[in-house]
Parts: sequence; C-alpha cells; structure tokens
Amino acid sequence: MSELVLYSNPRSRGRIARWMLEELGQPYSVHYLDYGTTMKSPDYLAINPMGKVPALVHAKAVVTETAAICAYLALTFPEAGLGPQNDVERALFLRWMFFAAGPLEAAVTARSLKCEPPKDKAGTVGYGTYEDALQTLEVALSAGPYITGERFTAADVYVGAHVAWGLQWATIETRPAFEAYRDRVVARPAYIRATELDNAALVP
Repeated sequence: MSELVLYSNPRSRGRIARWMLEELGQPYSVHYLDYGTTMKSPDYLAINPMGKVPALVHAKAVVTETAAICAYLALTFPEAGLGPQNDVERALFLRWMFFAAGPLEAAVTARSLKCEPPKDKAGTVGYGTYEDALQTLEVALSAGPYITGERFTAADVYVGAHVAWGLQWATIETRPAFEAYRDRVVARPAYIRATELDNAALVP
C-alpha cells in the first residue's frame, strides 16, 4: 500500500490532518515546511499551487484543504470506521463538514479581523451573521455526543478542531455545548498523540 505523506507545519491547520492520520491508524510520514521559504518552493508549488499547508499525497492522489483531507481519508480507508455508514450519517457528515469549512470559518474569521458586513447586508454573505453561525453550531452539538450522532467520525476531527481552537483563542464564544464537545474530542488518544508530535516539532 502506498504511503501517506503529509506536508505540514506544526503551527498550521496541518495539525488537524495529523490528528486525522493518527485516528486512521495507517503508516504515514510528515514533511514540515516553513512559511515563505519551502512552502513557496517550486517542488511544493507543484503539489499545492497555493503554497500553503496541509497537503496530502497518497500514491498519485494529491489532496489539499483540510476538510477534504479528512473526508478523503475516511472514504479511502473505510475499515477505520471514520466515515458515514448510512444515509443519515452521510447527510450529517457532509452537512457539518461543509458548514465548518464554509460558514463557520468565514464567520469566525470575519469577526476576528473586524470585517463583518453591516447587519442589513448579512444576507449577502454565506454565513449570515456570526451569531447565526454559532447558534447553528450550538444546535447541532446539542443533538448528540458527536456531530453525526452517537458515533465519532472524521467530521468530528474537523469540527472538533474548529471548536477547540476557537475556545482556546476566544474566537468562538464559550457555551456549555461547545465546552462539553471540545472535552470529548480532545480526550481521544489520537488527538493527544498528534498534539504531542506536533508540539515536539515546534521551534522555540
């Protein structure tokens, strides 16, 4: 079986992809790249013309964008049990993975950069308002222990990372449903292993 190769940086969204790889249980290697230098090298731009991480290479397949990496791994290695297993799970898996990658991240980024649209223009952006996005997330996370219901999936890696980081950096306001969900996902052994590995690679 072809090796999974992750291009990353320990101060990037590549941490989410490593967490997913640890959950997967397949052999993989990590190549760390530096911002502004090796991320912009011709060799890496041939893999990801955006010149950013993470990127995953698996034989002839190249996957960029963190949510896509998580979904690709879940679907390519179904034996890991991290993908949806029925129509209801599939709908929730896709719905909340795309919600976190689109409306949620856009709303949180706009708030943190102080560039939210005026209230009367909220309908022109995909997330409406920051409050809309957080309320929607809270409803979803209050419905069950995980984003697709009773079972942990790759969608929880992606959504869970957004919630954990948002609470850590105060870009997502503290709510009991968010804290309870965060506590569940970060207690997973794969999350702990991935965090330790990337923390060890941080340059002081």
